[in-house]
Amino acid sequence: MRYMKNSSSDADQKKQLVDPISVFRSLLPFAWPEGRWDLRLRVIVAFLCLFAAKLVTVSVPFAYKEAVNALDAISGKNEIVVLTLVPIFFIISYGMGRIMMIVFNALRDGLFIKVGQNAVRSISVDVFRHLHNLSLRFHLERRTGELNRVVARASTAIELIIRMGVLNFFPTVLELVMVFVIFATMFGLEFVGVLFLTLVSYVFFTKKATDWRINIRRDMNNADNEAGSRSVDSLLNYETIKYFGNEDLETKRYDKVMAGYEKAAVRTFVSLGVLNAGQAAIFTIGLTIAMLMAANGVASKEFTLGDFVMINALLIQLQIPLNFLGMVYREIRQALVDLENLFTLLKKFPEIVDVPNAKPLEVKAGEVEFEDVHFAYDPKRPILKGVTFKVPAGKMTAIVGPSGAGKSTISRALFRFYNVTSGQVRIDGQDISQVTQKSLRAAIGMVPQDTVLFNETLYYNIAYGRPDASSNEVFEAARMAQIDGFIKQLPEGYDTFVGERGLKLSGGEKQRVAIARTILKAPPILMLDEATSALDSYTEKEIQGALDQVSRERTTLVIAHRLSTVIHADEILVLDQGVIVERGRHEDLVAKGGVYAGLWQQQRESSEDRLKEASTEPVIEDH
Repeated sequence: MRYMKNSSSDADQKKQLVDPISVFRSLLPFAWPEGRWDLRLRVIVAFLCLFAAKLVTVSVPFAYKEAVNALDAISGKNEIVVLTLVPIFFIISYGMGRIMMIVFNALRDGLFIKVGQNAVRSISVDVFRHLHNLSLRFHLERRTGELNRVVARASTAIELIIRMGVLNFFPTVLELVMVFVIFATMFGLEFVGVLFLTLVSYVFFTKKATDWRINIRRDMNNADNEAGSRSVDSLLNYETIKYFGNEDLETKRYDKVMAGYEKAAVRTFVSLGVLNAGQAAIFTIGLTIAMLMAANGVASKEFTLGDFVMINALLIQLQIPLNFLGMVYREIRQALVDLENLFTLLKKFPEIVDVPNAKPLEVKAGEVEFEDVHFAYDPKRPILKGVTFKVPAGKMTAIVGPSGAGKSTISRALFRFYNVTSGQVRIDGQDISQVTQKSLRAAIGMVPQDTVLFNETLYYNIAYGRPDASSNEVFEAARMAQIDGFIKQLPEGYDTFVGERGLKLSGGEKQRVAIARTILKAPPILMLDEATSALDSYTEKEIQGALDQVSRERTTLVIAHRLSTVIHADEILVLDQGVIVERGRHEDLVAKGGVYAGLWQQQRESSEDRLKEASTEPVIEDH
């Protein structure tokens, strides 16, 4: 997407973001889309309609003038006369001219609307794609509500700039030039001088007032972003709010943000009133001076009465494009403020990109290897410190260890959500940093600890693993994940909506959906990131059976919190503070009496304590 070039400093960037020329240059290809001759034809015909409307607009006062002169000639006679064809003709011409103005403008807008909306669609899709191409680090730090407001306002601003800038600005300038020529040739240079001074004063005031309003508009946008972020964050945490009974607290916090928005919005609309009043006053003063001059010309027999009303009509009609130019400048400047956040967003580049000429990953066996991998989210705080291990094709390797040891970082490194600081991650001997990200992620299936589902149907969420799968394949995946029976019991079956983030389902049900779509994806490599740690023991056993089935004959890397789920792994790696401190099979590690044995003993004691508490609970007899 060709927007604006990168700037070297924040100051340059800020200046560039509010530069109309750069924005027009960036958006022009969307108003004249390459390869879309149907839309280009619409633009051409819309321009023809617009120029026709401008020609009619400056012609209408001439008909008005001739009608007034004809009526003046009739009224000058002493006897009573019947209305003749001459004034009737000019009056009808005047009326037809005004109708044609409306028709041509309506045709122009009707033709161009598809062009403008296509531009909004194209840019919105580009922004959507850009957001999904940004790296995990950006999405961990973003505020969803604020981001939604930025994109929504930007879409409106883009359509406004394209429509007003391309379709209205230059023809309006043409109309001004035509009026100047008429004044110069028919009424004299003194009228041109008055008109010129009026325009200069009008433009100067409009620019100063609009520039003054920009900071007010920016404050309103910031308050709007904050309100959007606060509302979305609160709604996403609905259950937490209910748990703690903090509805009033959230309402007060939101009201505080909205109070800031209210204040900024009031200032915005009051300042708009000041701008409109000033523009009207300047134009009215110029109009009054021109009418006094025209009246003097009528009194001295230099002008006719028709000339007087023609000057008035021309200036009144000129007020429309003049106000429009002021509105265009005002709206475009405000639109540029609305676009600031979007262009800042578009200047964020993905942290992870494919290397030039990257080739697709070729998975033959599915062997995974980490060799001396170092990684740090922050250079001052290293996470992985020389991790080396290999998962043979078709085998299962488990990674265990205390919280913060770096277990989940290994899964993110394998998916290449981050580039490792040093070392290599390889699949079948291929460095994953040298292959395409799309092919890499297509080869790996993921069952995360916290499964987040789309607010769609169960069928959609399962089929997401392979969107082109047949319905029978989707049903078979659900059966293998042991969720098919549950789905069939629902009134709407596979067409049941799961709610936002899957909140209508239990933890075990969501995990089964995640397993089903991974089965459907049928990847050669499987990553289980603490897939059962958030479940109760009974559900864990059921889910574990489904996981054993999906991981059969696949290279599997398991990040585990509960050691009981990985005792059958071919190898267990014990990670502590970013270093593999032990490795081996379950029995060997327990016999060794090291870190793993200590973790195993702690979990066994914890389980035994829970069993004792359950067995010593008092029994209440029912008499």
